[in-house]
Amino acid sequence: MTRILGIDPGSRTTGFGLIDVEGSRMRMVVAGCVRCVAGNFPSRLKIVYDGIMEVVTEYRPDEMAVEEVFVHKNANAALKLGQARGAAICAGLSRELPVFEYAARRVKQALVGKGGADKHQVQHMVKVLLNCHDELSTDASDALAVALCHAHYQQTRQRYATVVS
Repeated sequence: MTRILGIDPGSRTTGFGLIDVEGSRMRMVVAGCVRCVAGNFPSRLKIVYDGIMEVVTEYRPDEMAVEEVFVHKNANAALKLGQARGAAICAGLSRELPVFEYAARRVKQALVGKGGADKHQVQHMVKVLLNCHDELSTDASDALAVALCHAHYQQTRQRYATVVS
């Protein structure tokens, strides 16, 4: 069994989701958010780091998958997002977790079948794939989507390695 921690980074809200993968079976362990509601930006980065560190310490994932930063119009927002992402990655690396990165389009492609899927489509597929009936925040479901994407790519790599050997 492999436990995967998915991260949807944000400077105000960082989503996390853990899944257990055994063969083709996937099960949600926990999902939630680290919320940074107050404080200056460096203080919020510490909250992200501490929050992800707490998740890593309590649930002991085997691997971490993180969504890459998407730069659209606001360069300052992208820089802050990148720093929050870095804080989350450092929390995983401090526990020796291997970290994998996926573009948002790749995550959407793996779950929905098209890279331009909207958040509602992604959230729906997360719930279907994990047989989840709970209400999930968008950030938590996006983090679970990253974990599911990673599980899919890892399974594909293993199948390919078996065929090539």
